Amino acid sequence: MKFLKKLSCAAAVALSMAGAAHAEDVLQNWVFNPVGGGYSSGQTIGEYLDVNGNAFIQIANTGNNTFSFQENAVFNIVQADSNGLLFPVTYPGGNITATFAATGSGTFSGAFQFTGGTINIYQDAVANYGSTTGIYGADDGKLIASFDVLVGGGGNVDASGNPISNGQVTVYAKANAGDLASGYFFRENGQDLSSEDILAFAFTNANGVSNITQNLVSEVACQFGGYTGAGCTTGTTYTPTPGQNFFVSNNGQFKLAEVPEPGSLALFGIAMLGAGVAARKRNKKA
Repeated sequence: MKFLKKLSCAAAVALSMAGAAHAEDVLQNWVFNPVGGGYSSGQTIGEYLDVNGNAFIQIANTGNNTFSFQENAVFNIVQADSNGLLFPVTYPGGNITATFAATGSGTFSGAFQFTGGTINIYQDAVANYGSTTGIYGADDGKLIASFDVLVGGGGNVDASGNPISNGQVTVYAKANAGDLASGYFFRENGQDLSSEDILAFAFTNANGVSNITQNLVSEVACQFGGYTGAGCTTGTTYTPTPGQNFFVSNNGQFKLAEVPEPGSLALFGIAMLGAGVAARKRNKKA
């Protein structure tokens, strides 16, 4: 018990220190060119790209009040810093979209976290997000960035595994050098980020989808998520099933950040160890 208390304390300190380090390392005033035209004609991004979209989540009960899940989502990215300078208008042909595919695990009426996945960002000359082109029009065009989803992040869920209403969901991801296309992403000083390792942080608010269209079902659930239930064949209608599958609406921010030094990664390791040990102790008592 004494060891657990010490480890939990160390984990709390490590998390607070690591969080402070990441807050300082988020890129400010970086430059994004939605059409890949280079630094000089790009738009300065104070801190974030605005993202909004929908996710289809499939849950599998793994016993002891826990679950695993698969999430497939599509996003539209039309502006930065909520500034109203819409990319397709300010930069004709700069329609930016993204796909998100990830797995994770969690506890009903508790928290969940991601265990891996991929974020792909596309630039499309035609604004056809929401169409049947490709996957909901979200993967149509040129792939300009690919990020690997890191273990962690997540949020809180209710007894059915649904993210709590308007609850924040966090995703951590990393792109290695070469995973960003040249001509799109730049540091404030003009250095092209395509030659660097870079982190990404996505913070979105999750809410239930009030209008689940057939197009959303067939494109995101059936085609992208591999779902084969009602709504995927002619004459059937999709209905969300609590604790099994449902749609979530997301809107939030996508930020870039420096890759932390090895020391910061060590802090995260201590924090995750402490959290894992504490969780195992609680499960054994239950």
